[in-house]
Amino acid sequence: MDFLIDLSEGWQFFIQIVVILVCLFYGAKKGGIALGLLGGIGILMLVFVFHIKPGKPAIDVMLTILAVVVASATLQASGGLDVMLQIAEKILRKNPKFLTILAPFVTCFLTMLCGTGHVVYTIMPIIYDIAIKNGIRPERPMAAASISSQMGIIASPVSVAVVSLTALLLNASHKLVGFDGYINLLQITIPSTLIGVLCVGVFSWFRGKDLDKDEVFQEKLKDSEFKKYVYGDSKTLLNIKLPIGNWIAMWIFIAAICLVAIIGIFDSLKPNWGQKMIYQTHINNTIEWTLNGENKGIIDLKKLGLKPDKSQINTLEENSKIVAIPQKDKLGNPSYNYISMVSIIQMFMLLAGALIIIFTKTDVKKVSSNEIFKSGMVALVAVFGISWMADTMFAVHTPMMKALLGDIVREHPWTYALMLLLISKFVNSQAAAISAFVPLSLGIGVEPGIIIAFAAACYGYYILPTYPSDLATIQFDRSGTTRIGKFIINHSFILPGLIGVTASCVAGYFIAMIAGYL
Repeated sequence: MDFLIDLSEGWQFFIQIVVILVCLFYGAKKGGIALGLLGGIGILMLVFVFHIKPGKPAIDVMLTILAVVVASATLQASGGLDVMLQIAEKILRKNPKFLTILAPFVTCFLTMLCGTGHVVYTIMPIIYDIAIKNGIRPERPMAAASISSQMGIIASPVSVAVVSLTALLLNASHKLVGFDGYINLLQITIPSTLIGVLCVGVFSWFRGKDLDKDEVFQEKLKDSEFKKYVYGDSKTLLNIKLPIGNWIAMWIFIAAICLVAIIGIFDSLKPNWGQKMIYQTHINNTIEWTLNGENKGIIDLKKLGLKPDKSQINTLEENSKIVAIPQKDKLGNPSYNYISMVSIIQMFMLLAGALIIIFTKTDVKKVSSNEIFKSGMVALVAVFGISWMADTMFAVHTPMMKALLGDIVREHPWTYALMLLLISKFVNSQAAAISAFVPLSLGIGVEPGIIIAFAAACYGYYILPTYPSDLATIQFDRSGTTRIGKFIINHSFILPGLIGVTASCVAGYFIAMIAGYL
């Protein structure tokens, strides 16, 4: 295999990208946990065949996924999620005429609260029941609701995608001025997502024929069995009196999210470990210093893994001295070493799950067996395999890719959104798409402001109707109006998805400009 190592960098990159794409496509085809496991084949070939030094998996992201998923799964096991669904049903049933507008917002908000779009499974039968009983074409609110539930992920304070993107931007070598992380990202993604959801609802209001004017549907209704099947029994949570423990669990979870947001806004509430310093040596009245014979200029010793201890610097010039320079923020105020928001999210999510177990009669065994936990663990494995494989390959080829693609993406920012959208479709995961593509984008010189502005482009798996929530929505619509077309691509979700994501990206771009990120 030595001949592979002797190839030019261009040929090596081409072969390696083929290996990665095969892993991604085959993993996506198999579905579930296979996507992450196939990343193991990719990383093994890169290291043992091409002799590339292995990169690092996104450990912070993975631990945050674990904390968030456990908290959300505990909420579901406690019955707290049922309370949210009951409230959502009350809102929808009181306003049936506006179902097509309200349903997308309801599913989007549920996702924002829980961090996963899989909550849509429980509310979808309710949306169908309200639509069919009020003569509304079910495709309109149901397809819109399914799309919006996934759009809400990038606007959720506890979603894997938001945590991943925040961590990657904060750890980037080229940091965005004025961007301090978690809250700043949500200030862009929440309003842009809601604008996109509104556009989805408005479009869906007018799509397709009304049921009384749909000749195909009316013809089917002549079959009494079909009519009974379509109008079947009502699905509702309204007549169910939920235990007080369910309500307690919901409020604990919401309180934890609110506390995370408040701490993110106010730095004074964050623990800190003193003012940030840059340590330099003064040599002959100039600010420069050397380490191991190499001129380092002005260096933050923490980035080198060193402590500000003179004994750890091997070759200081004679008569030199170390000088500590306090750092300031953009407003000229002292800049402190605050705890990261990633750590705060992890702590409070674990706290929320613990308090739910302590103060409610939650069966702990149910936490690891419900849908949220299972889907979260799949996301964890996917991010592990994909992020490790991507970091290993792109780290070594970043200079070449920066030379080839950097100017194109900088001159045409929309190309970043398009590539992220397509990668999302390949991996069927917003978090996995971000973990795979954002580090590369930062490496080739894409401005962090562009990455924030087009954050909504990480949702592209609506392009083909293969995602579980879309397939489930088709099954829940017994009228058959939500469907996959003859040519596959002409399905019920493609237009709402394109409209919603495009509108969110456009809105995000202008909001990022107003915020000063572009």
